[in-house]
Amino acid sequence: MKKMGYRRTKNILPYFSLLFIAAMFILPLLWVIVASFDSQAQQSLKLPDSFTLSNYSSVLSDPANQRAFMIGLLLSGCQTLIVVFCSALAAYPLSRFKLKGKQKLMLVILFLTSLPITAVMVPVYQLFLMINLQDSIIGTMLFLSASSLPYGIWMMKNFMDNVPVELEESAWIDGASLFTSLRRVVAPLMVPGLFTVCIFTFIGSWGNFFVPFILLQSPDKLPASVTIFQFFGQFGTVQYGQLAAYSMLYMIPTFVLYGIAQRYMSQGFVLSGAAKG
Repeated sequence: MKKMGYRRTKNILPYFSLLFIAAMFILPLLWVIVASFDSQAQQSLKLPDSFTLSNYSSVLSDPANQRAFMIGLLLSGCQTLIVVFCSALAAYPLSRFKLKGKQKLMLVILFLTSLPITAVMVPVYQLFLMINLQDSIIGTMLFLSASSLPYGIWMMKNFMDNVPVELEESAWIDGASLFTSLRRVVAPLMVPGLFTVCIFTFIGSWGNFFVPFILLQSPDKLPASVTIFQFFGQFGTVQYGQLAAYSMLYMIPTFVLYGIAQRYMSQGFVLSGAAKG
C-alpha cells in the first residue's frame, strides 16, 4: 500500500508542478485582460463592477500613443525586412560554397549571437555621437538590424542546408542565373525559415526597450515599447486600467504576425516535403 501511494504521489506531483507554473503565467495575463475593461483597476485581480471600453478609447485617442505605435511598427517592420533579406544573401554562400575559414566564420557568428546588447551600448552611443546619428530613427533602425543579423544568418543557414542542391543545379542547366535560382527555387522552399527569422526579429525589435531608450532622446520619436512609461506617474501612482489596455493593444501586431506566418509556414513545409519526395 505504501509503495502504491508513493507511486501515485510520484505520478501526480509533476502535473501539480506544471499546473502551478501555468498559473504563474496565466494569472498576470488574466489580470491584464480584466483590468483593461475596468476603469477603476487596481493591482489585485478582480472582476470590474461594469465592463467599459474607456481605457481603450483613452489610449487610442491620444496622438502620442498613435505616433509611438507607428514609430514602433516602422522600426520593427523595416528592421525585419533588412534582416531577412541580408540574412538570406549571407546564408546562401555559407550553405552552398566551400569557403576557406567557413567554420571559423560560423563560430564568430555564433559568438556574436550570444553577445549581450548592454555590453556594446556605451561604445555604440559614442559612435553615434561622433557620426551625428544620435536621436535618429534611421540610425537606430540600422543598429537594431546589425545586432540581429548574426542570429538571423545562423538560423537562415540551417534552414538553407535542408534545401536540395539538385534543384538549383537543374535550374542552372535550364539557363537560370544564381539570383534567379535563389529567388524562384530556393526562396519558395525557404518559406518556413524566412518566416521564422521574421518572427524572431520582429518580436525582438517590437519588445526592445533599452536600445531606443538610449539612442532616441526626443519624446516624439520614441516607439511604443518605451512610451509605456507614461502610465507610471509620480509618488507611485499608476493608471492600471490604461496600462492594461495599452498592453493588450501592444500584443496585437505579434498575434497578427503569428497568424500570417503560421499559414505561410504550413505552405512552405508542404512545398519542402514535395521537393524531397
